[in-house]
Amino acid sequence: MYQEAERHRSFTRRALFVGALQTGLFGLLAGRLYHLQIDQSQTFALLAEDNRVNQHLIVPPRGRIFDAGGRLLARNVPTYRVRVVREQARDIRRTLEDLAALIDLPQATIDEVVAKAELRRAFVPIEVREDLDWEEVSTIAVHAPELPGVVLESSLLRDYPYAEVLAHVLGYVGPVNEAEQKEDGDPLLSMPTFRIGKNGIEKAYDAVLRGRAGLSRIEVNAVGRSIRELDRDDGDPGRDLRLSLDLELQRFCFERLSSELAAGAVVVDVATGAVLALASVPSFDPRAFDKGLSHRQWRDWRDNPRHPLVNKCTRGQYPPGSTFKMMTALAALEEGISPNYEAYCPGYMSLGRARFHCWKEHGHGRIALNQALAQSCDVYFYDVARRIGVDAIAAMAERFGLGHELGIDVPGERPGLIPTRAWKKAAVGESWQKGETLVAGIGQGFVLATPLQLAIMTARLCNGGMAVRPWLVEPEAGALAGIEPIGVSPQALRAVQAGMHEVINGRRGTARKARLDIEGVEMAGKTGTSQVRRISRTERAAGAHKRKDRPWEERDHALFVCYAPYDAPRYAVSVIVEHGQSGSGTASPIARDIMTRALELDPSHSRTLARV
Repeated sequence: MYQEAERHRSFTRRALFVGALQTGLFGLLAGRLYHLQIDQSQTFALLAEDNRVNQHLIVPPRGRIFDAGGRLLARNVPTYRVRVVREQARDIRRTLEDLAALIDLPQATIDEVVAKAELRRAFVPIEVREDLDWEEVSTIAVHAPELPGVVLESSLLRDYPYAEVLAHVLGYVGPVNEAEQKEDGDPLLSMPTFRIGKNGIEKAYDAVLRGRAGLSRIEVNAVGRSIRELDRDDGDPGRDLRLSLDLELQRFCFERLSSELAAGAVVVDVATGAVLALASVPSFDPRAFDKGLSHRQWRDWRDNPRHPLVNKCTRGQYPPGSTFKMMTALAALEEGISPNYEAYCPGYMSLGRARFHCWKEHGHGRIALNQALAQSCDVYFYDVARRIGVDAIAAMAERFGLGHELGIDVPGERPGLIPTRAWKKAAVGESWQKGETLVAGIGQGFVLATPLQLAIMTARLCNGGMAVRPWLVEPEAGALAGIEPIGVSPQALRAVQAGMHEVINGRRGTARKARLDIEGVEMAGKTGTSQVRRISRTERAAGAHKRKDRPWEERDHALFVCYAPYDAPRYAVSVIVEHGQSGSGTASPIARDIMTRALELDPSHSRTLARV
């Protein structure tokens, strides 16, 4: 009896244990089912939808770029590619050979496409050739019934109607590299055919020009074949830009400079800082970067001593030579030196054992500011530079936009260099020397400036000392109204302006040949010739530094800055001709022609200008 009761109790315990275990397992199963069917239902629905629907990004049209007059500078043109679908072609090699009879299609390309086709699903299109011209597209379309599986597709290619004329301003677009893709989270950059701005305006305003990607949702079957498009959002096209440039003036500058081996020219509106022309030669074809630049072409451009890829207006840094003398003059006037102060020029200045020569071998005699600028007397500026010191000159130059970036809206602007005592100690580790002050006073030595900086310097000189800044795309509303004075006395500005007037219109001015051939309109300016290598005493005595048969790279740079009309300034121009030898002989005629064209194109002047 006892044993029977014990067996019953044991059975009951086991039954309870099994029951509890079964209840627990069923509870876990029910909880898991609830989690999958209720909590995670949305996730699995999305996964199922992803298996059923493919999403494809749609590249929006890139924004166009216009000049100030609404003329098209950068646009999108249709480009065509041909693809082949293996399952529709039946014999893909035979189809490609038939296609090769109609368009240029090398045997190596045919073999490559066939090899790719064998590795991909039969319904996936394979690219055969891109950048077809219209004649090739028409030929393929006409023979379409004989080319089963061959598909024509179109897309947009960036095009520049005035390629080389505007290459350094507009820049170019190119394929996205890995670093750019990581830096920018825009999904558009993951598309193999997408292009982004690589230089110039294209790069500076890439986010604006790019637009917003569209999206196409396509239903597919279990093996990934497209069935139908469910819905489509075309996105937003890139925003168009209008530049301050005048295409006609830009083209004239480029053509006028093209006779030189390497040169640059800038035209700015003196009241607003708007850049009307920014030309640099030699140039390059920006379309080559989008179509695919060959290694040979890249090496040719990269290794060319004339540097066609460099924008000489914003990236070229040159000793400004005598075009800098206005800064020394203004610094002297602000330091209390009278415009009537006279220095004696015997053709050189002695400082210790060193001699610092004037460009005029036998000197200018006694000379004051007005004629020192007109005749570009080096000794006068040696003298006043020695009296006021390099730091006073540097402070004045920086107020006129030299020695730092001006903030123009194209990438890669260089700052130039305005040296000071502290700068040399920090950069070179040596103390400043008195002789360095003399050469800095005439824009040589350590002094460097870009043609853009020289144009802005000239604009600030003639606009009453207002701190205009250069721009190509108009700044936000109110920015131009907030232009402030740089704080130079009107009397000092007038004295320097009078000297610049004498440079062109005076009896002894160094640029008398640059007078405008326009009745009632006068121009003021300043010549500059900057050395690119030190001239030894032996070379100077033999006159070797003046020989025109010297190697091109050893010749002096030629510079010229000017503004007009003199009595109501409208435009400022700067010109640099690398190794052009003479500012008066080479650069000033170019600047005169550019200024003449700028005035002719100005509607407020063109109706009243009359040729003599």
